[in-house]
Amino acid sequence: MKRSVIMTALAIAISSIAGWAALAQTSDAPPPGSLVQPARVDIAAGQDLYVENCAACHGANLEGQADWQSPGADGRLPAPPHDRTGHTWHHPDSVLFGYTQLGGTELLKQQGMDFDSGMPGFADTLSDQEIWNILAYIKSTWPDREREVQAERSLAEQQ
Repeated sequence: MKRSVIMTALAIAISSIAGWAALAQTSDAPPPGSLVQPARVDIAAGQDLYVENCAACHGANLEGQADWQSPGADGRLPAPPHDRTGHTWHHPDSVLFGYTQLGGTELLKQQGMDFDSGMPGFADTLSDQEIWNILAYIKSTWPDREREVQAERSLAEQQ
């Protein structure tokens, strides 16, 4: 029951975030806070930043934490994998960026939901470009099919 409530809250949040993409612009250098990946990203820098900021929870090989689909004793979902076995590639860029920048609890709070997420926000630690570099690194590890599906979802949200 608790898991279904969590999953429903996440689904609502993801749907709500879709509206943000309508505000995004598509230039080479998007404005700060833009929800569209810039044309220029640095995958190598993204990998370094991933190791420094993300690997402790999401794994050095993007494998996530064990039993990531079931809440732990604290009620929080463990960190999911960012490789092809997880759900990261199911989400458009706006969701990936927003969740990384604001963190799960804050993002869902802005959507009117009370949800205790283990994902911290990195807005005070990482620049928008650094977040995009990390996301570009993660995407670069996916097989073609997953990258194409994720890109199509991001593009559809921009239209």
